[in-house]
Amino acid sequence: MSVRLMIDHRKKGEATLRHPEKAHRPDNPIARKPEWIRVRAPNHPTYHETRKLMRDNNLVTVCEEAACPNIGECWSQRHATMMIMGEICTRACAFCNVTTGLPNALDGDEPGRVADAVAKLGLRHVVITSVDRDDLPDGGAHHFARVIGAIRASAPDTTIEILTPDFLRKPGALEVVVRARPDVFNHNLETVPRLYTTIRPGARYYQSMRLLDDVKRMDPSIFTKSGLMLGLGEERPEILQVMDDLRIADVDFITLGQYLQPTVKHAAVARFVTPEEFADYASMARVKGFLQVSSSPLTRSSYHADSDFAQLRAAREQRLKAERGAMEIK
Repeated sequence: MSVRLMIDHRKKGEATLRHPEKAHRPDNPIARKPEWIRVRAPNHPTYHETRKLMRDNNLVTVCEEAACPNIGECWSQRHATMMIMGEICTRACAFCNVTTGLPNALDGDEPGRVADAVAKLGLRHVVITSVDRDDLPDGGAHHFARVIGAIRASAPDTTIEILTPDFLRKPGALEVVVRARPDVFNHNLETVPRLYTTIRPGARYYQSMRLLDDVKRMDPSIFTKSGLMLGLGEERPEILQVMDDLRIADVDFITLGQYLQPTVKHAAVARFVTPEEFADYASMARVKGFLQVSSSPLTRSSYHADSDFAQLRAAREQRLKAERGAMEIK
């Protein structure tokens, strides 16, 4: 049965509701996707090899949990975004397909298994994300740090990108993660401030902005990154204002992608944003000073993350070179 009916058949025994907290909500019919948003079902041999490696290492990926439309393409290229700290989230965002509930205890062996998979896949760049763990005193910050450390030891040439929760009301948690020195610190704003109460009710827009600003303040060498989903009912001026807020926080990289409704109980798609509009937003973001921009209907936080990181690093070097040249002229 499809996850669109919110039934989780991956576990043995009786089927359970994947999103019980959403069961009382009225159904939002899922709109037919336009041609530019459709993707082929995965069938490449390397896709199945990657899937087997994840199963053999007992790893969770956000590619599967969030029903990412790019899973076939990414896994066929041995790219996978690993989701640590379990597959049950303490938040209940209206857009997210990850299961909500009370998570299990942390797995102390997980950092080693993640590092082993990274080494076996031969990844140049890896993205590590997690569920929200509001149940933990540090929100999982020390676990993030241990995963980063294990990857550094097992695959020292691999660059590391993390996509973290907001660590809301977790004093000192952010400092722990920043000290582990990931190459890219990503935290998604997801939507515009006006829509937070309905789309991201457990989060706070200005907490997320402050987190991104604090990362850059603590360690300016770490690239910062954030993203928005479009098609939830936001307006163009609101998107441009979020871009300005991110630039005030000196965020380097912005991603913009189309929101796709996972089930009838999730927030409805207000509209499908056209590829031309995404291209226009990309142009605006570059004008505003972002070092790197990824803006398209199928863009996701970790889509093409390895090549994007190479471009991001090159863009910083080019900007620093230009700044040095300007100083010499003066």
